[in-house]
Amino acid sequence: MSFIERIGVDVGRRARIEDGIQQAIAHGIRYLDLKIDVAPNNVESLTDERIAGIRRMCDEHGIRIGIHTMSAVNVAEVAPHVRDGVDRYLLGHLEACKRLGGEWMVVHAGYHFTSDVEMRREAGLARLQWLAGHAERLGIDLRLENMNWEPDDAEVHYLAHNLEETRYYFDRLTSPRIRWAFTANHAHLVPEGIEGFIAGLDVGRCDEVRLADCWRNGKEVHLRPGEGDLDFGRLFRLLDEAGFKGHYINAFGSMQDMIEGRERLGRMGDAALQAA
Repeated sequence: MSFIERIGVDVGRRARIEDGIQQAIAHGIRYLDLKIDVAPNNVESLTDERIAGIRRMCDEHGIRIGIHTMSAVNVAEVAPHVRDGVDRYLLGHLEACKRLGGEWMVVHAGYHFTSDVEMRREAGLARLQWLAGHAERLGIDLRLENMNWEPDDAEVHYLAHNLEETRYYFDRLTSPRIRWAFTANHAHLVPEGIEGFIAGLDVGRCDEVRLADCWRNGKEVHLRPGEGDLDFGRLFRLLDEAGFKGHYINAFGSMQDMIEGRERLGRMGDAALQAA
């Protein structure tokens, strides 16, 4: 398999699911991340007829899909009633993923408000453990994403944004259905960087590496390859040396940007692995 065949795209809210699949078919893309939160792909729109059509297109063309949950939904929620809504959101998305024929669901550890880190961290961990039980029952992997750094003076901060926090969850989440979605551009924002994450976590638990360019120790942006200073060739070499066998997901710009970027990253990947 050439490197480009391992690179998928994050359809997200950029297009109707069916249109994203058509783009995938046209360009030989095998992996798609989908969002089902808002129109035209909100979960309420996923009728039996629509799901049957989506599954048929994917099956006929060998396209593998997963669902990406919203990071705005706080997995570390503790407020009465609201926490029940978060549970229902996560379980509802997991069940919808199963209906769509999805293989994975990207999840997050939640966020805190600076003064309540420990309480939020424990709440998020407990909720992910609970969700893992349902993932085992349904046969779907949960891919925990390492999140982005926010400025130190921000009130709200994502959990699992650096190596120490991310290891906290992986050290405690022992379900075989808990996997890792490594967002390389998020790791590029913190001091330990991409190399630190790859060395400090079990790449054997990583099934997906998410790609966008950005600036070292900078702010959260999702730039096209070449617009920041992330060394993609080095990233690909480090992952290959660590034994990564999964796929990549482009997550920047428009659908066209990701398709064009896929060609460029594919060439970088082939060159990096040939030189290794």
